[in-house]
Amino acid sequence: MSGALEGRVALVTGASSGIGEATAVALSEAGASVALGARRTDRLEAIAERLDGRCLVKQVDVADERQAHSFVQESHAELGGLDILVNNAGVMLLGSVAEGSPDDWRRMINVNLLGLLYCTHAALPLVERGGGGDIVNVSSVAGRYANAGAAVYNMTKFGVHAFSEALRQEALHGGIRVTTVAPGFVDTELQGHNSPMVRQAVERSREQIGEVLRPTDVADAILHAVTRPAHVCVNEVVVRPTGQAR
Repeated sequence: MSGALEGRVALVTGASSGIGEATAVALSEAGASVALGARRTDRLEAIAERLDGRCLVKQVDVADERQAHSFVQESHAELGGLDILVNNAGVMLLGSVAEGSPDDWRRMINVNLLGLLYCTHAALPLVERGGGGDIVNVSSVAGRYANAGAAVYNMTKFGVHAFSEALRQEALHGGIRVTTVAPGFVDTELQGHNSPMVRQAVERSREQIGEVLRPTDVADAILHAVTRPAHVCVNEVVVRPTGQAR
């Protein structure tokens, strides 16, 4: 796959850890110049030091519309284009609706939905102006199956799937491919932001599944999608650990 993205520019949100970090590394190894965006610039700078190709580090909270637009526009200007946008930034705060926190709900909606929308809105004209490219939206199997205790997270991820399909139909006229990537259980920091009770439930799920996905497994799926011939659009990728039933 080395050199498959030579001369192309990619932007990855939520790039400071997990799937975002692994994706930034994979795209760089394939030859792309990569803009890494997240709130933790110290983590981004450490990742940038591992990349051989050209890269750019930007502090951004995608839930802030102005920051999201600036990240996309400044990355385009400084790296000389934009061919691939990976909307990876996301928050998973689980719990029942009855006992849930409206602050948590707002955070998930602001990051998982509005943040993705802000970045996409800024990127679309730039990608089209450059002759087309890819927008990859990282969702979850929680965007396909709803479960008690994940209602609001499910709502945001179902929304990502619906948005992506409608966007695919709109953007194809500009030569832009839209791909939704829906991972199952991935070993990342995402689960650790929950209450002790939720974390215990997550650990029980991990034990039942056995070996879970690594972030690099999801990055491989993203790299596959964005390196297809121009006439091929991988609309959706669902990737689960072999032992995960749903």
